[in-house]
Parts: sequence; structure tokens; C-alpha cells
Amino acid sequence: MDLHHLTLAVGGLALFLFAMLMMTEGLKAFGGSGLKRLLGRWTSTPLRGVAAGAMVTALVQSSSAVTVATIGFVNAGLMNLRQALGVIFGTNVGTTMTAWLVSLIGFGFNINAFALPIIATGVALRLLAPEQRYQGLGGALIGFGLFFMGLDLLQEAFGGVAASFGQGALEGGLTAHWATALALGFVVTALTQSSSAAVALILTATTGGLIDLPTAAAAVIGANVGTTAKAVLAALKASAAARRVALGHICFNFITGVVALLILPLMLWLIDWLSTALQLEDNPAIFLALFHTVFNVMGVLLLLPFTHRLATWLEGFFRNTEDQLARPQHLDHTLLASPELALGAVRAELLRLRNAVGMVSTAALDNQRQVRSYAEAARQLASAITEYIASLRVERMPRSVSDDLTLSLRATRYLDEAGRMVASAQRLVAAAAEPAPPAALAAVLTAARACLGAPSRSNDVELAEFERAYQHGKASLLGAVVARQIDAERADTLLDDLSNLRRLLQQWVKADTMLAYSDAGLKPED
Repeated sequence: MDLHHLTLAVGGLALFLFAMLMMTEGLKAFGGSGLKRLLGRWTSTPLRGVAAGAMVTALVQSSSAVTVATIGFVNAGLMNLRQALGVIFGTNVGTTMTAWLVSLIGFGFNINAFALPIIATGVALRLLAPEQRYQGLGGALIGFGLFFMGLDLLQEAFGGVAASFGQGALEGGLTAHWATALALGFVVTALTQSSSAAVALILTATTGGLIDLPTAAAAVIGANVGTTAKAVLAALKASAAARRVALGHICFNFITGVVALLILPLMLWLIDWLSTALQLEDNPAIFLALFHTVFNVMGVLLLLPFTHRLATWLEGFFRNTEDQLARPQHLDHTLLASPELALGAVRAELLRLRNAVGMVSTAALDNQRQVRSYAEAARQLASAITEYIASLRVERMPRSVSDDLTLSLRATRYLDEAGRMVASAQRLVAAAAEPAPPAALAAVLTAARACLGAPSRSNDVELAEFERAYQHGKASLLGAVVARQIDAERADTLLDDLSNLRRLLQQWVKADTMLAYSDAGLKPED
């Protein structure tokens, strides 16, 4: 490859990657919270998760972005492992949209005539649109146009290489180059963090006559496996549940890749037959796009029936203290038809939740480590209790049991909200440890510790003591701002954290008192 064609190839790849980034960021900004809601809520079953994952990935043009978002949802306790696996399966189908864009639009058109009006429209939206979401659409259109301009440069570069070395420079079929092609597809995807970029490179090289179809198919399989690299990086510092999602992603792509490689000659024959049956244009890029789609759909059909078994197997990995805390120990689903027995299980689990929230809140006030991970585990346990109560059959439930479950659900919500506030408590402790801490902050924290440690029947007294310390601390901070002893922005942050600490203790006392009365057979007034 001479210097000119090398420059074209590097520049085309750089432009292509930049275009993909602009498309992804722009479409995410345009879709806004709607895409997040679709991904986070429309996943009640693995099959619906597949549909949501495929749809969102096709829209934002990045399977890695959707995978990382899914890991984030699991990490925050908003999605369970079985739901996440469905989404992961779907992202592999959705990412094939890029191959179809390249094969159907990227070849056989005057790309400049096609791309430049799109870029001009995008720039106009970016500069003139009043709303941020339409500015995001403008950015996506700019990326869409640059996508094809980068593809044009790659076509010219690979065409020059093919002319220099002869058509089919890397031909030799499956037996000669499949291992090299497989490794190359994996490495390019891992380095660029984009399987779409790797697949576009492969399609362009094949259309330019540089490699033959069997070798290109093996490279596409390698690119598909390489997309797991970003998921692994995203899960390194995540929770145990998120690491299981990343491992599930690896399992899906690896199993699909191995099966596709083992039956590659059969798959190539099948794709050739489908191309003829569907009367698709005799184009290597379309052939590979169809191959990419078929082998990913094959992977979903192969593994979707085993989603629950795969999730059960994955749950045996990355066990830790936080995971044990998040996992219910008493919520037996065989008791769902017997509400009286289920109520006992709920009360036992609520006691675990109460102890967990009390422990994590005390740890935050003592500035201990791993507070965040324990708080997330407590939230997951609260979510499991809520789902369990909601699944009980109301029509078979005595009124007294229904009332007790209502109280249990309220207590769960109080404890869940208290657990969400622990980060504020930890920040206040850090502020109190500064060389010149805000006045009265230490007294507020002392009162908070006393309230958490008080017996259930007297913690309302300690809460009243905390309220006095809170009001004094709040007035002291405001006075310090007036006296210019503390920056107003810093004071706002501390006041917000104080308010959250107050909310933590209020919710804690409500739940603790409610549970104490419930155990005594009484019905406390809220």
C-alpha cells in the first residue's frame, strides 16, 4: 500500500469513527429519555428485551452504547439479569443496521451528491434549531453524511490496494485465511470500540475486490465477538450483577461465533440461496449484510429459549457480600397462593432490609468504604420485596392480611428512600473532616447517629433532637454566607445534603416505628 492510499484509509477510518460518534450522540440527544424509557421499561420478558435492544441499537447506531447503558441499568438495580440478557441479544441484531446502510446506500451512488445536502441540513438544524433535541438531530444528520464520505475514502483506498496487488489479494477462501480474518475482525473492533466500523471496513474491502466472501464472512464473525471488549471494560468497576451481564454478552457472542464458524460453508450456501430467492442485487456488500443479519438472528433463536438457564448459571459467578444482601432469603414464590404465609416471609425480609439500611446509613456517617455498593444492594432488596408483594393474589386475601401487606409496602418504600440518601450523609461527614469545617455541622452528625442508634419506641424523641440541631446548622450556614465566611455555591451544596440527611432520618423513623408496631399487632398512624 503506497502512502497516498494509506493516508486515504487512515483518514477514511477516522472520519467514519467520528461520524459514528456524532450519529450516536445526536440520536441519543434527539431521542432523549424516550429511548431510556423504552430500554428500561419495555423489557418485562426476554423476548421483549430482544425487541427493545434491537430497536434502540438500530436507532442510535451503537451496540456498545446500548450494552453499556444496559449494564448501567443493572448496576442501578433498574433491570434484572434476565431482562438484560434479552437486551444484549437484541443489540447484536440491531447492530446489523449499519451493514445494511453501507451495502444499500454506500455503493452505487454518487456519495458527495448524496451526503453533502444531508450535512448542510444537519448544520442548519444544529445552528438554527431552538430546541436542544432538534440540535441533536442536526448533529446526527451531520454524522450520517460524514459516515458516507468516510466510506467513500475507504472505497478509494481499498480500490487502489486491489489495483496495486491485483484483485483478490487476500483470496484463498476459508481454509487459507479464516483464522487471520477472524483475528483481524476481533482486533479492529476491540481497538476502534465499534463493530460497525469493523464491518464497514470488511464490506468495503470485499467490494473493492481485496478479499473474497468466505474470508470476509470469517472477519465479520470476528468483529461480532470483538464487540464484547467494551462491555468487559464497562463492568470492571461495576457491581456483581453488571459483571454477570458482561459475561452473558461474552457467552452469547462467543457461542454464536463458534456455531457460525463451524457451519460457515452451510451458511454461505444458505445466504446465496436467500439472495437468489429474495432477488437481491448481486453485490458482495449485500451478501455480507445478509450474512451478518442471519447469523445474529440465528444466535438469538439458539439462545433465547435458554435465557433463564443461562441467567441461573451466571448468578453463580461474582458472589460477594453485597450480592448476598441484595438476594432475598425468605421470599418463596411457592407461597404466593397463601397470603398469610407470604406475609411472614415479607416481614422476615423487611427485617433484613431494615438492618441493611440502618447498617449502610451508620457506615455513611462513619465514613466507611463501600457505602455506595451496599446502598445499591439494599435498593435491589427493596425492589424484590415490592415486586413480591405486588404479585400476591388480592382476591384470596383476608382484610387483615391486606392491611398488613399495605403497611409492609409503605415501610419498604420508606426504607428504599432512606437508602437513596446515604451519599449525602457521606459527603457531610467528609465536609466535617475538612481543616475548617462549617460550624454546627459536627453537632448535626452527632444527632443523626443518635437517631439511627435509638430503640424503635424512642427514636421519634431523637428525631426531634436532630431537628433542633438541623435548624441550628442550617441557620449557621446561612449566617456564614452572609458573613462571607463560606462560598454561596458551597453552602447550597451543604444545605441540599443536610436536607437529604433529614429526609433519610424521617423515612427511617417512619419505617422503624411502623415495623415495631406491626410486630406488636398494632396499626400506627402515619
